[in-house]
Amino acid sequence: MAQPIPMKDYSDKSFWLATYGSYTPNPPLEGELKVDTAIIGGGFTGLSTAYHLKKFEPSLRVAVLESEVVGYGASGRNGGFSMTLFGLEPAVTKALFGQQRTGEAHRYMERAVDYVDQLIKEHNIQSDYWFPGFFRVATTPGYVKRIQHDLELLTSMGISGIEWIDADQVRSEVNSPLFLGAWWEPRCGLLNPAKQVRELKRIAQDYGALVYENSPVEEIKRERQFILTTPLGKITADKLVFATNAYSHLIPLLRSKQIPAFTHMVITEPLQEEHLQSIGWKNRQGIEDARNLVHYFRLTVDNRLAMGGSDVSIAYGRDMDKDKNPTTFQTLERDVRLLFPALKDIQFTHRWGGPVSVPVDMAPAIGYLGDQRAIYSVGCVGHGVAMTHLNGWTIADLILERKTDLTDIWFVNRRIIPWPPEPLRLAASHLIRGYMRIEDRLYERNLPASN
Repeated sequence: MAQPIPMKDYSDKSFWLATYGSYTPNPPLEGELKVDTAIIGGGFTGLSTAYHLKKFEPSLRVAVLESEVVGYGASGRNGGFSMTLFGLEPAVTKALFGQQRTGEAHRYMERAVDYVDQLIKEHNIQSDYWFPGFFRVATTPGYVKRIQHDLELLTSMGISGIEWIDADQVRSEVNSPLFLGAWWEPRCGLLNPAKQVRELKRIAQDYGALVYENSPVEEIKRERQFILTTPLGKITADKLVFATNAYSHLIPLLRSKQIPAFTHMVITEPLQEEHLQSIGWKNRQGIEDARNLVHYFRLTVDNRLAMGGSDVSIAYGRDMDKDKNPTTFQTLERDVRLLFPALKDIQFTHRWGGPVSVPVDMAPAIGYLGDQRAIYSVGCVGHGVAMTHLNGWTIADLILERKTDLTDIWFVNRRIIPWPPEPLRLAASHLIRGYMRIEDRLYERNLPASN
């Protein structure tokens, strides 16, 4: 009999995982198994795909292989924003893909946010969820112009439900001396991502999907069927889904489609009543600013302030050990106090990071790999909570060879500009990040203690 795999401590991977409570992962795959569809990756994308496949075709045999535990990757480490932003921002998407596709992408994201809300209610998902809306705030006059330009762009495409509010209005909701106005959008939910992804595991299993944790895929053979080898077992599958996002460069056939960029977060101790009175934020909206390297911040169910962003870390080759960045953690903590001076003495309890998937053109992609038996999904660019849930439906339609409005979306089977091999990949990624940093600094040159 195989020796049991020792339990690892994942508490340093995120506040959400550290405070999740008791969790017993499923046993790893042992022995041989035959399935109709194997899914590599037990995050939002993989588990949503498994759920939808079993929902649409209950007789299918579906197995999910997670290399660590469900919630280990981006799905257990993100900010928990179910929001409509696609890629970076509408102006960037329009410049790269045109106006029509920008409008289609935004409508897909609106549908994704609404679908997450529907799933949570339908399946009684317990993930500390609420639906408070979203502010994209401007902290400099340049950012006011950027956000207003994006709003005008979306309005010209017939997008409604988003409006500009002035400094007094936004400060009446969330009181920061730096807020000069904001994009207000009621369509945004907030959740605990570790709880959400493990609830997705529950509902996928309820529908009959098999989920194996601590089961890294060590080898993939593509013959008449796919043969996947793990440390203790082997799966034979007719079709294969790479739900690997930021880890996709570790798979040879996906290596050039995206790179991982590591974003970082900090979180405070629970705020006291005097802090909450000073800040306001009574309606607990999600907030992002207009930087290239955005700040994103929110309250948790126990009134901690979580902030992420400010900068990203870039890894070389197969290195995935860039979660910790003391300089970025320090900057984030400083920026919390800059935005909210009433929190000048607040303490921070958790600091973490994780990878997001970034194609060269900063936009998501779903596609076939070689032929229609294998499908991949990459490129959420840090805005993937809602998108990955709906992408699971889209991928299920592709696996089932169904032509639907989801499979007709333009970023399905789109051409991806490849990242160059190392060391050019590292140089290119640093060049792009360097440009984004410089532009942020120019916008913020008159801010106190700006980056």
